[in-house]
Amino acid sequence: MRLFDLSGKVAIVTGGNGGIGLGMAKGLAEAGAAVAIAARDEAKAASAVAEIKALGAHAAFVRFHAGKPESCRAMVETVEREFGRLDILVNNAGISIRKLPQEYTAEEWQSVLDVNLNSAFWCAQAAYGGMHARGGGKIINIGSMMSLFAAPYSAPYAASKGGILQTTRALAVAWAKDNIQVNAILPGWIDTELTRNARDQVPGLHDRVLGRTPAGRWGAPEDFAGIAVFLAAPASDFVTGAGIVVDGGYSSLA
Repeated sequence: MRLFDLSGKVAIVTGGNGGIGLGMAKGLAEAGAAVAIAARDEAKAASAVAEIKALGAHAAFVRFHAGKPESCRAMVETVEREFGRLDILVNNAGISIRKLPQEYTAEEWQSVLDVNLNSAFWCAQAAYGGMHARGGGKIINIGSMMSLFAAPYSAPYAASKGGILQTTRALAVAWAKDNIQVNAILPGWIDTELTRNARDQVPGLHDRVLGRTPAGRWGAPEDFAGIAVFLAAPASDFVTGAGIVVDGGYSSLA
């Protein structure tokens, strides 16, 4: 058995058209998987698909609205129909709205939970039938260091990412008998469009992150290629229900 070989496998990466999602998608492609980029922004996704195809892998864009359960189901059905199967689901789509808790509207709170948490469950639920019928699969949910601790400007984001970790554990326990491994990656401070906005909105954030991170740098999207391949490959067949921190040591400090 080739522990890290994904040849013949098909992966979905939601929000895979940039940032951490694209870093993982490219890693899966380099390991041999065909990759469906599920996103709303078709122009941005076209660039991501081109990058993946340049690695010699099959890739395609699939339209996806993370906040709608019917879109999650339709997206999974489209991939299974057009690619012929689904082996790996990476639930990466996410948003953040940064305010103090007293300032959120009900609509803002709900939108963050729908995109970050509810869509991961809906996509996993939609993927279960095909994975079960084929004898197994891999589901990788993207949490955050906010799955473990919070910040004053991130109440709905922290709630959604804490929920991701617990949902991961619940699905892992429920589906272990079906040979479906469900794990979570918990990124720290990564240099993406989302965190660049955070640096603009939170004074001093850049220096505080560097000062606390033992690795001495912000993470990069390519730092997630290896962990994604591991969790998608036979190498992790006895790993399920885990939340694996990828943060340069940030969360290890008291």
